[in-house]
Amino acid sequence: MSKSLPANSVGIVEPKALEFDEPLRLACGRTLERYTLVYETYGQLNADKSNAVLICHALSGHHHAAGYHSEDDAKPGWWEHYIGPGKPLDTERFFIVCPNNLGGCHGSTGPTSINPATGQPWGSDFPAMRVRDWVHSQARLADALGIGQWAAIVGGSLGGMQAMRWALEYPERVRHCVVIASSMKLTAQNIAFNETARQAIQSDPDFHDGHYLRHGTLPSSGLSVARMIGHITYLSDDGMGKKFGRELRSGSFEQGTEEPVEFQIQSYLRYQGSNFSKGFDANTYILMTRALDYFDLAREYGDDSAAAFAHAQCRFLVVSFTSDWRFAPERSREIVNALMAANRDVCYGEIDSHYGHDAFLVPGQQRYWDLFQSYMRNVEV
Repeated sequence: MSKSLPANSVGIVEPKALEFDEPLRLACGRTLERYTLVYETYGQLNADKSNAVLICHALSGHHHAAGYHSEDDAKPGWWEHYIGPGKPLDTERFFIVCPNNLGGCHGSTGPTSINPATGQPWGSDFPAMRVRDWVHSQARLADALGIGQWAAIVGGSLGGMQAMRWALEYPERVRHCVVIASSMKLTAQNIAFNETARQAIQSDPDFHDGHYLRHGTLPSSGLSVARMIGHITYLSDDGMGKKFGRELRSGSFEQGTEEPVEFQIQSYLRYQGSNFSKGFDANTYILMTRALDYFDLAREYGDDSAAAFAHAQCRFLVVSFTSDWRFAPERSREIVNALMAANRDVCYGEIDSHYGHDAFLVPGQQRYWDLFQSYMRNVEV
């Protein structure tokens, strides 16, 4: 039986796909001769095409940011609470575009796609991606849609890195840049977490050097552990304590009992890992985490972040969350300080939240909602 959809949802949406025949030269030195980008749009493009907003997704995200693919969908898009009529990303004002990045596993060309040179899935032979490669491919998508300039580019985490790179690579094509829970480069601790997750995947006997699809296997166990590692870092100690504490799912501490004790948090993490491994590709996870590791906004500007941002022409909103230790507020304040040193227009909000890094996805945070909505209402269309 179908359900009625929420009144403030964008409703039923359908993914679109564009094939590009013009070769894309990548930062790693290799070239994709042709590729496909899958994307979704919400709202209507106005007559002068000035109201378009680009959403850049994070590590495990994809193009399905809002709405439902059918009335029977159990879940809407990953940013449903922030995209739609009357929401911060108001579809009554904006035409919103969200693509699945190259190297992804939700329709855009990536490791699970067929390599035309071999007739087999690309697997680990798929080229390494950098954030700038995604930005260049998104620029071609904008060209195909007739969008000369984005009213705003919005991204959280890895998406925020893309938004910042856009402001430097195509400064004349961005009016506003919204950077949420992000950083100009990863800390050594962040790189260490990513490497640990990759080792979990690559140590799985079903990984087969990344060519598991050719062998009819999946490194589900390794990917599950990788996701568990990542998921722990996206949450906060306070948030996990409030949600799970030391509650037991099974077993007992009574003396004389032999049944193993299982905490609720253990069960939750195993569920998250198992569920993720069924819908995500291990090579894509490796590719995305490496892109995170390699990103350094100021590297080619003499490690001078102010000199980097001097190339930007847009206005900025930067948002951080107090309990986010993966992309701590200090990293966002570094962005803000660099923008101020470059004499750029910037607004900064540090939101009190116990949800950790995942806070930028979680509904019901009124200060975050209000700041986000207030800023976007002032974006000229």
